[in-house]
Amino acid sequence: MALRNIRTGEEPCLRKICKEVPEMTDRTKQLIGDLLDTMYEAQGVGLAAPQVGILKRIAVVDIGEGPIVMINPVVVETAESQTGMEGCLSIPGKQGQVTRPAYAKVSCLNEDMEPVEIEGRDLLARAMLHEIDHLDGKLYLDIIEGPLEDVETEED
Repeated sequence: MALRNIRTGEEPCLRKICKEVPEMTDRTKQLIGDLLDTMYEAQGVGLAAPQVGILKRIAVVDIGEGPIVMINPVVVETAESQTGMEGCLSIPGKQGQVTRPAYAKVSCLNEDMEPVEIEGRDLLARAMLHEIDHLDGKLYLDIIEGPLEDVETEED
């Protein structure tokens, strides 16, 4: 697999609605592998195809429990709420407070194009919803509560 360049800031591809994936192809398999490799290399917990300039409804998430591949995801249920700091690989070095559902159920296709439902709480719900927003041309900056802050690093 290969590392892809993560698009940042207000690059137009980050604000476009992505197209559904009708079938699995070798190029799509390659893209999924590249998304995972790029996410891990950047030490993120999620990455969506438009973040690497590809306008397809594909996102990957791994909160430390193994990779989840979501193709054509649809949020079917949410509940409760959580507020916390959120960042994004496309807005490097910044974070902001965001309120999202604390529970989410997502219907999608997996990497074998089989229908699956994924349920997540807390960080997993936040990560899935954040990545699905990317597929709809939305950034967490659209729902941030308060100022955008610099991420503190271990060197600070």
